[in-house]
Amino acid sequence: MMFKALVQDLSHYRNAYLLTCSATMGYVFFGWDIGMSGGILALESFQQYFGLDKKSATAHAAFNGNIVAVLPGGSFFGALSTGYLSGRFGRKPCLLASGIVYLIGSVIQCIVGLRSSPEVGLRVLYFGRFLGGFGVGMVSALIPAYVSECVPKVIRGRCAGAIQLSINIGLMLSFWVNYGVAKHIASSDMQWRIPFIVQMIPGVLFVFAMLFQPESPRWLVEHRKYDLAASSLAFTGRTTPNDESVVQTIEEIRSDFSGRDKLPMLTQLKGMTESRSIALRCFIPSLVVFFQQWTGTNAINYFGPQIFASLGINGTTSGLLATGVYGVVKVVSVGIFLAYLERTGRKNSLIVGGLGQGLTMLWIAGYSALHPSGKAVPASFVSIVAVYLYGAFFCVGWGTLPYVIAGEVAPNHLRPAVLSIASAVTWLCIFSISKLTPIMLNKITYGTYLLFGLCCIIMVVWAYVFLPETTGYALEDIKYLFNEDVTLRSLQDAPGGRLFIGNRRAKTIEELRMQDETYRHAKVAESKPSHVSSEFTQRD
Repeated sequence: MMFKALVQDLSHYRNAYLLTCSATMGYVFFGWDIGMSGGILALESFQQYFGLDKKSATAHAAFNGNIVAVLPGGSFFGALSTGYLSGRFGRKPCLLASGIVYLIGSVIQCIVGLRSSPEVGLRVLYFGRFLGGFGVGMVSALIPAYVSECVPKVIRGRCAGAIQLSINIGLMLSFWVNYGVAKHIASSDMQWRIPFIVQMIPGVLFVFAMLFQPESPRWLVEHRKYDLAASSLAFTGRTTPNDESVVQTIEEIRSDFSGRDKLPMLTQLKGMTESRSIALRCFIPSLVVFFQQWTGTNAINYFGPQIFASLGINGTTSGLLATGVYGVVKVVSVGIFLAYLERTGRKNSLIVGGLGQGLTMLWIAGYSALHPSGKAVPASFVSIVAVYLYGAFFCVGWGTLPYVIAGEVAPNHLRPAVLSIASAVTWLCIFSISKLTPIMLNKITYGTYLLFGLCCIIMVVWAYVFLPETTGYALEDIKYLFNEDVTLRSLQDAPGGRLFIGNRRAKTIEELRMQDETYRHAKVAESKPSHVSSEFTQRD
């Protein structure tokens, strides 16, 4: 019965799902770039070309960190640029531009070292990865907003969650391309160039697919293009622009933007502190993506072969194979989870996923402390399974949902700036982790896993106590969840939370909406006969 309902849902909202697939193709090359790096660094042909086989362990670790970190460095600046650009020119043109920038960076990476020395080639590689990272950073900031703003609320969580599925598909494909060239291509320059060449495929598909998708209806309303906004909503909902649900949504967006449309970026930044509720909603997107990165997921994505080697899997090809299986586990896990996302809710999934990640990471820390030699023992196989379970739990919670929550919680009129900052935080964390992980694995070994495991437990506590459930609410109603009694509402929504709050209950959304309407009417009455306009209302 559930499967039949899912098929009907896919059929009815097929335009929205097509838009989601087109947009999230950008996250395929996001994941591809992340997964490709570790495999290329493990190839002997790459190490020999750049002289890594002659460096000390410390110098080798520093080099690996530099190669990996330069991409998130570029992504950091790309993400920051999108707040202004997407607000001025629209989400769709900026998405197309991001794909083109990524492709140019990829082409540069493909021609590294041709007709030049390895030393010059290394500088070209750094530049190509920085430029490609700039495009990836733009994509990472734009897609959560674009998808959340375009699709109907009943499938918004599943569509926004498809971002993680796309990342995992990119990771998985890059892992298997790395494994394929290691196993079937002779050790040569072409062996490590092929992954750079193949990474252009998702970029080309992304640019082509986005040509046929509509602009964000909320951006169109902000720029007073109401007919186009209605057509965009009607397209994703497979209805007509005059449909009652479309007209109501347009009116809700217009009301939400009233007096706050076309806000300059500096005004948006100032607006983040307009009230406690708005400040909290602007802070949460950056916090959830910060937490996501400090689960340690990209430590495994970037340096999977080295991590599996420390658990007893020896040989470059074997390490790449184990990393490829890890990619398959993540794709299957997130695919299954998305089918049930709207039923399980955001909060419960974060709690379960965080607990699973924390426990498996702590197990790996304990194993690494007791067996530092890297030789295979019976417990090695349990630890390898723990890595795979870690990946599955990541997809259940902190892998999929930060993108969903960030797109939902950010205020409509401040969303470009909020998600731009959140994406920049993501890339700053990825930069730090990619730079530090090889050094930590070399210096403190098991302490690396212990750190990430404890971070996961901290995230669970935060999600339990401070995050209200957002499943099923329209974007224009999310604001009421943060107006008052946020901790009370969060514990009320948490499993077993009523043990801590007794008979106390937070106000319902309907009560808060009526309270807000009364407040607005009172303000209108006070403003007559002279109306004083402002950029922001006190209550959002």
